[in-house]
Formats: sequence, structure tokens, C-alpha cells
Amino acid sequence: MVEHRDIAPGGDADLLAAMRAQISRAAEHQPFWAARLAGVDVAALTSRDALGAVPVLRKSELAELQAKAPPFGGLTATPAGRLARLFVSPGPIFDPEGHGRDWWGAAKALAAAGVTPQDIVLNTFSYHLTPAGAMFESGAHALGCAVIPAGPGNTADQLVAMVQFQPTVYIGTPDFLKILLDKAREADIASPIRRAVVSGAALPPSLRADLVERGIAVVQCYGTADLGIVAYEDGGEGMAVNDGVVLEIVRPGTDDPLPDGEVGEIVVTRLNRDYPLIRFATGDMSRALDAVDGRRRIAGWMGRADQATKVKGMFVRPEQVAALARALGISGRMRLVVTRADEQDAMVLKIEHADQSLGAAAAQKLAEITKLKGLVEIVPAGDLPNDGKVIADERT
Repeated sequence: MVEHRDIAPGGDADLLAAMRAQISRAAEHQPFWAARLAGVDVAALTSRDALGAVPVLRKSELAELQAKAPPFGGLTATPAGRLARLFVSPGPIFDPEGHGRDWWGAAKALAAAGVTPQDIVLNTFSYHLTPAGAMFESGAHALGCAVIPAGPGNTADQLVAMVQFQPTVYIGTPDFLKILLDKAREADIASPIRRAVVSGAALPPSLRADLVERGIAVVQCYGTADLGIVAYEDGGEGMAVNDGVVLEIVRPGTDDPLPDGEVGEIVVTRLNRDYPLIRFATGDMSRALDAVDGRRRIAGWMGRADQATKVKGMFVRPEQVAALARALGISGRMRLVVTRADEQDAMVLKIEHADQSLGAAAAQKLAEITKLKGLVEIVPAGDLPNDGKVIADERT
């Protein structure tokens, strides 16, 4: 069977070489990418810092492109009629699935959870229009597992399936697993579930501890309907970045990669011939951790990067804060804090900088770019928290 995921080894040199090859193919054969990558020196993309020369593709652009050029905005390299499945995600955003073993890259996350061909899997992600159900089923099949295509909800039938088939692995959201286990306990049914691969919702420490107390080993993974499985827990710190994924952390609202350890937006290039997404901004935030055995790692999900907020009836966006930083020649952290004062919205722009005289010029640029007036506060380097926020709405 042809593998369309174009898996590359985890090391940066191999990943970036595969990424350069994908960019060259896309620029040669796809008009959208040819226009977007015009002027980019592909041969120079030999480090993560160099990737800033390639424009980031944001999800809002994806929706606009698909509306103008159905079904996939010209971003797919495989014609729609030759794909395996066509999905509709909320938005709506339209997502393709190509042919091939483990096309979404879910097998790694399942294997990290200890799933083997002897396991029977209860897959409670939806199989209707959205890709999560098919995403994880393909990974389970790649490992040789039988799958119960349960989908979400309908706990009575889920319990019947659990009794009859004795699944040892659960796939779905962590909160629905707790619901199933509680219902099984109420019905005096011994749950056969021993391992769980969860995604799609938060897994707070209290819920993880509850599941572990019930004898279930839990692995959390991070993915999107556009990219498949991006990262997964494997017993080490944070999450391991999946094979075939070039993951960057960029400053929200910009194309600029951040150093490891800085919190910012997750940007992913997926090495895939069917759907070669290049520097796709997920809208989620994290930070890069030290690589282990050549495999990149992230801290996990740390909030949303879309921090747009209304001030006095006008939207202020991270892109405007980024434009302000460029205009002032500032490379350090900046944060626009929105509060209420005297029953009115108020803004304070905090800038990490050594020059206190920068305040007047920054206030003028702030008004020019946002069309709103605000105060400026120059603070010492390291004063602002490393949480990826460039707009903080502190109104109560």
C-alpha cells in the first residue's frame, strides 16, 4: 500500500530536507503555492529560524480560500475524486483524507499508549462528517486492532458493546470516558477498559488521577482536523512531536519563529503529498521543550493564540501588536492590557525595553495602528510572563 504521509525521521536535518522537497513540489505544481511562495529561496530553508521567510497560513485564510475555490481552496495536490474521504468540520472547514496506511498519523499515539494487535478498541469519536473517528480508526487498523465504531453518546448501547466485545482500549474525549465508567458502575458492569487515548477536550489532573485510580493508563494527544495527530504523550516530559511533522512556535500574529522555551502559536508543516499544508497556524499555543533522542517535544496545549478582543467597540488583534513591534523595531515581549476605568475601556501597552523614552513614540504608533488611544509602560526585560499573550483582556 502506498504511504502518503511521507514520514521523515525525527531529526531536524531530515525533516527540513523533506520540507524543502515538499515546498518545491507544491510551488511547481500548485498555482496557490506558486504564488504564495514566490520569492522564497527554498534552498536557504536549512534551519527553523530561516522558516520565517515562508508566510504563515492561518485558519481564517483557509475558510476564505475554500469559499472562493471549492472544495479545498487549491491547497490539495490530489483531485477530490481520488481522495478517500471528504469531511466537513465546524466553520465550516472542509478537510480531505487520502488513501494510505495511517494517513492521519494516529498509530504512533496509540502505540505510545501500549496498544497492540491483541487489543479491541472502543472508538467514541464521531464518524459523521468530521474526521476524528476515521482518524483514530485508521491508526488502530494500522496496528492490527479490531475497532468498535461507537461514536459519541448513546451510553446504553456503548455499555452493551463493552459487555459483548470486552474492549481493552478507549478512544475519545476524557470526560465521556468518565461518563461511561460511571454508568458502568451504576449498572454493576465491570469495565474491561485498561488503556485510553484521549483528545479533543481538556484533561485536568483531577480527572487523570480519577482514571488512573480506576486502573486505566491514559495517554493524551494533540491534533487537528486539518493536520491529523501532531503530538502525543509517550511517558516523557510534555508531548513528543509526531513523525512527518515540522512544528514551530511563532509569536502570535506574526510569521516569526520563537526560541525554544518561549510560549507562542503552534505552526505546523505536514509532510503529505495529498494535502501539503505549509506553515499552517493552528491557533493553539504551546512552547518547545528540549528534544529527546532527536525528537522535538512540546509542553502540550497552553491556550488559544487568537486573542482578538473588542475595545470601545473596535477589534484589536495580535497582528496589530506585531505591526506595532515592527514599526518600533522591538524584538522583545510586548503586551496590550485591556481594563476598565471610570466605566470605560482602557488600554496599557507594556513593552520590555531599556529605553524609557520610547513611550511617547509607542503611544503615537499605538493610536495610528489601532485607532485607539492607550497608555504605554516601559518595563524591564523579563518582567512580562512567558505565556504567549500579546493581548490580555483583564476586564471583569
